[in-house]
Amino acid sequence: MSKRDLKKYLSELNKVQLEEQILELYEKFPPVKVYYNFVFNPKEDSLLQESKLKISNEYFPVKSSGRKSKPKMRRSVAQKYIKQFILLGVDPFVIADLMLYNIEIAQTFSAENTIKQELFYKSILNSFEQVVQFVIANGIFTEFKGRIITIYNETLMQKWRNQAQFSAIIESFDY
Repeated sequence: MSKRDLKKYLSELNKVQLEEQILELYEKFPPVKVYYNFVFNPKEDSLLQESKLKISNEYFPVKSSGRKSKPKMRRSVAQKYIKQFILLGVDPFVIADLMLYNIEIAQTFSAENTIKQELFYKSILNSFEQVVQFVIANGIFTEFKGRIITIYNETLMQKWRNQAQFSAIIESFDY
């Protein structure tokens, strides 16, 4: 169904029918519920803290029932939250903070652990490139420049295999 067809269909419904359809969407589809909950009660700070906790748990899992949990280091977890924040229209400063936090927690983990998976380094490079593009596109680069440079310097200090690609991203803008 095209957007035009949807508009035509919706214009033919009365107020009660529209309300029923929205309530049905709210009950059936969790993303709709999340959207309306956010629109009417935008607790960006608590959403950010909850997301940071889930991301840090990927690298530093909370030990449960006496068993040691193994870090999963999944970039997809952070990407899911970042995508959700963008869809909800969360403030770009909050989104950038979360994007940078994801890289910072991964670097904290790699400083304490030997990581042999090449995919880890490539994944963090992709995240770095995305956050740089995001802050530039949203006109907030200056506010986050310090954290971006700190992340870059950490890749040099830890002697990451792909530090040349990080350097290329840094060199692409004038700081």
